[in-house]
Amino acid sequence: MAASYSFDDLKLDVAAGRIDTVIAAQVDMQGRLMGKRFQAEYFIEGAWKETHSCNYLLATDIEMETVPGYKASSWEQGYGDYTMKPDLSTLRRLPWLEGTALVICDVLDHHTHEEVPHSPRAILKKQVKRLEAMGMTAFMATELEFFLFDQPYDSAREGGYRNLKLASAYNEDYHIFQTTKEEEVMRAIRTGLQGAGIPVENSKGEASAGQEEINVRYADALTMADRHVIIKNACKEIAWSKGKAITFLAKWNYGAAGSSSHIHQSLWNSDGTTPLFFDKDGKHGMSDTMKHYVAGLLAHASEITYFLAPYINSYKRFMAGTFAPTKAVWSKDNRTAGYRLCGEETKAIRVECRVGGSDLNPYLAMAALIAAGIDGIERKMELKPAFVGDAYHGTDVREIPKTLRDATELMSSSELLRTAFGHDVIDHYVRAARWEQEEYDRRVTDWEVARGFERA
Repeated sequence: MAASYSFDDLKLDVAAGRIDTVIAAQVDMQGRLMGKRFQAEYFIEGAWKETHSCNYLLATDIEMETVPGYKASSWEQGYGDYTMKPDLSTLRRLPWLEGTALVICDVLDHHTHEEVPHSPRAILKKQVKRLEAMGMTAFMATELEFFLFDQPYDSAREGGYRNLKLASAYNEDYHIFQTTKEEEVMRAIRTGLQGAGIPVENSKGEASAGQEEINVRYADALTMADRHVIIKNACKEIAWSKGKAITFLAKWNYGAAGSSSHIHQSLWNSDGTTPLFFDKDGKHGMSDTMKHYVAGLLAHASEITYFLAPYINSYKRFMAGTFAPTKAVWSKDNRTAGYRLCGEETKAIRVECRVGGSDLNPYLAMAALIAAGIDGIERKMELKPAFVGDAYHGTDVREIPKTLRDATELMSSSELLRTAFGHDVIDHYVRAARWEQEEYDRRVTDWEVARGFERA
């Protein structure tokens, strides 16, 4: 399900003067696009085969700091190059950027030309191949939520991110009149993504003032992850072009709802024609394969949480009564649960993971979910009965880790993840998580100063 734009189409557009720039981008640890803008003629001449980037791009924090302690990249090793190999199946025009096309690149070792194991795309591709060997294909969809502000990024930054002006003054969940006032931005996002080969289903107002959601059609896991990172970049670029700002922070304000990235998952046969989660005679229409898969998700829910919630801020979202989950249980069409059964009794039956925030890296999140599900299938794990009622107040059920510190240690000690991803890969992301914690632990926050300046 790649974009319907080929290398030959690019050549025609360049010859006709419609495209003059090609962005070749890899995906970093934070799920952002990093790369170069090529003069289109040069890209066609040779850069479509490969280009290069500094290997520190997979060893920095969100502020692009060169973080010490990584085995793969360091000052001692001189921060050499990685090879960026364009995946031409991802090539597409970007309607919101004049004369511009985009291609996503795989990241290869500069010397061996093997995929770099800790690169997000390689991590997901490894789990997809495991499914392929089992005769299965994962189809997924991510629901992205974000907040829209009636001011540009520069203004927000210069004001210290205080007194921000939201696009709405009130809760706009499904609210048509309020979202009409935001259509200049949201229509541009929908039509821009559609024009870039990403089939859009809808946009809507979300739970809090200024909160939006964009939904696109499901796809195989790798294609969906590629779409996800393009969507986030597009939303920011389009909002910026219109003098607005968007944030994908999981919890931008204590008084507002968090922003999520729910991940819908189902397994099909190799050619995508037969739903392996559906059994018309099974309870709720669930097949044994689905039951084992969901049991795997639940059994490993705690240890994979880091890949669904990678920052200090991510854990501020897990609050009772906010539609963000606090318990790793499954339930039938129940938004208080961490894992929700959707499409029961139909071929569209699927499980929705509601744990992930809008700040997740989709490749890492999907890979972790698939690895947990595969383990459930291989070990034929038994699925406990569905939780019924308000999961926020459920007792004797698995809690979602409450802090990054807890999630990091659970990831580090996970036999599942070390077996599925490799020890070096997990050690790499454990270092990223611990650095995030270290940076936060030594900072003085506005909350601390306001709370204790006079009264301490």
